[in-house]
Order: sequence, then structure tokens, then C-alpha cells
Amino acid sequence: MGVPVSQMWTVAKYVLGKKFRRVKRYPIVLMLEPLFRCNLACAGCGKIQHPVDILRKHLSVEECLNAVDECGAPIVSIPGGEPLLHPDIDKIVEGLVARKKYIYLCTNAILLEKHLHRFKPTKYLSFSVHLDGPKEEHDAAVCRDGVYDVAIAAIKTALDQGFRVTTNTTLFNTAEPEKVRETFDILTELGVEGMMLSPGYPYDKAPDQEHFLHQAETVGLFRRVFTKIDRRWKFNLSPLFLEFLKGRYDLECTPWGMPAYNLFGWQKPCYLLQEGYASSYQELLDTTDWDSYGKSSGNPSCTDCMVHCGYEPTAVTETFNSLKGFFTTAKLTVFGAKPEKNPPPPQPVVAGESNSPELVTLDTTFQPPQPHSARETETVSSD
Repeated sequence: MGVPVSQMWTVAKYVLGKKFRRVKRYPIVLMLEPLFRCNLACAGCGKIQHPVDILRKHLSVEECLNAVDECGAPIVSIPGGEPLLHPDIDKIVEGLVARKKYIYLCTNAILLEKHLHRFKPTKYLSFSVHLDGPKEEHDAAVCRDGVYDVAIAAIKTALDQGFRVTTNTTLFNTAEPEKVRETFDILTELGVEGMMLSPGYPYDKAPDQEHFLHQAETVGLFRRVFTKIDRRWKFNLSPLFLEFLKGRYDLECTPWGMPAYNLFGWQKPCYLLQEGYASSYQELLDTTDWDSYGKSSGNPSCTDCMVHCGYEPTAVTETFNSLKGFFTTAKLTVFGAKPEKNPPPPQPVVAGESNSPELVTLDTTFQPPQPHSARETETVSSD
């Protein structure tokens, strides 16, 4: 598993401490979005579809660190947008390192080499580079030629300078298992610490609505991907979550485990759905009807979701809160997963049609709330 021992031990102590104190809901990873703007316009992204005046805003360093202190999660993921467009991203990271938080700074890597000098290698910081496949597939996913080559070069430079580097890959219904395995091989040869995988979530505001995976498609795709396994591959995932993606282990969503904080406040109920905001993490816990979300709720927005931010915290908690989860994780860690046999064949992708009977038409009208505490700046150049 591509996670440092010190980080695993920190999370284990944290989760066991919560269990000992009988805390029912607690955060494991804070999804801290200091801004929404980006230097790419990926067709499957629903995060950059905000009005220009919102895209010109960002959270201050103080707001970011206050959210981290309030939340208390041992891990902080910094998505976006593109975090390297934030003028004070180095100061945010510096403040998190001082708090001994493990940081995953998500980036498309276009600006990574330019800004590497602003950071210092440390066990607490990992650059999580977005890479959705080999060259042709990745450039198509991000809707710009040449980005793959830039990302690969940036990964090599960051590794050479002693930084931790992980990757994050989002799979859609056009993914080819052979190409996915090829990506694993490429990243393994580069020497990245670990690879994070997640099926794409159908953001209602994303330009491309035809290629998101639905539940049966997700399970089928991941089983086909893992018909062959190279023991050198390292994944920045809980073994239980990977088994869940293959339909081999049942998990329920725990959205409070990866809360999202952005320009508007604490997002209800999770990073993916925008159904209101709270002014504090405690208010998020107290005022959200958690029974209305997750697979068992019957909420159509949750029917096909098998995404990392909802189920990875469940997998972590299950590892330490149940004997079944602990021993399954231990077995998979020591012996590895077995290659899948006789996976279901891929379903044909038909433009404008859904392969899932549960898919519903979502309201795509965007009515953004007003930021509660964010300072406005000029758009930072991506050059």
C-alpha cells in the first residue's frame, strides 16, 4: 500500500481514539478548496462552472488554517480548481506542516515545476498529480493537448528534488482496462508513492454528462482492470475501498468523514453535492440529515456514487472498527488481491442514454450562494 508508515500510524491512533471515546461521526480527511478557478476546463468537471466573480475569489491563509483547526482531521486534501493558482498556497502548506497535518496538494501539474521552489520536501506534503491515463487518453480527458507530457516531466522533477508524489486518476465509462493497466505501469516505473483511483461522479453542471460511470458499470470496469495484477503497483487507497470498487466488499457512505470547506463555508452534505452550507463543522454535523444520503437512503443523487470522498473514510473506519475489516485489510496487505476471473463484459456506451435504470435527470440550473467570508483578488495567470 502506497502510504507512509508514519501516516498510517497517525490515522490509526486518531480513529482508535475516536472509537475509545465513542464518537460516532468525525472527519478523517478535510477537503479544503481554497479556490475554484483552474487553468484547464475538463469536460467532466463540475467545479469550474461558477460565475467569473466567484472564480476570482479565494480563501485567505487564515480562513484555511482556521477550518483545519476547527475540523481536526489528520489529513488535508487541497483540491480545486488548481491550488497552485492561489497566491499564498505555499503559506497555507507551511501552516499545515507546522500543525503536522498530512497534505495532498492536488494539481494538474501545469504549474508544478514553476512553483516547486516555494515548497520544502517533507513527509507531510505530497503532490497529488491528476493523470487520467496514457498520453492520448489523458489529454482528451483534460481537453488540451500536451498536458500529459508536462505532468510527466513535473512528476520526474518533483521526485528528483525529494518530494512525495502520488497521482489521482478518475475513470469514466470510456476507460479501457488495458490502458488503465498501462497507466499503472508507467507511474510505477516513474516511482510515484501511490496511485489513487475513483469513478467519475455525475456532476450535474459538468459539460459532459454521457461518460460518467454508474454502479454496475463501475464494478464491471474495476473487475476487468484487475484481471491482471502487477505486485509492484502501489495504491494510495485503503484495500477495503479497492475491494468495494470491485463489488467484493460492501460499504456505506460516510460523507462526514471527508467534509468539504470552500468559499461558501462547509458544504452540505459532501464534496460532490451542493445542497447548502454550514458556518462551522459542528453545525454541518448537527444540521445535516445524514440519513438522506448514501446508497441505503434511496436518494437518486447517491444511487450510482462509489466515489473516494464518500467511501474511503468508511473503509478506513471499518478497518479499525471491525474484526472483519481489520483481518480483510491485513490479508490484502500481506498477500495482495487475487486477479479477477470472468468479469462482466463492458456495456455499450450509447450517447444520450443511461446504462443504469436509476439515473435521473438533475436540475442543471446554477444558483450560487454568496461567499460568507472570502476576499476577492484578480485572477492569477496560468503562465
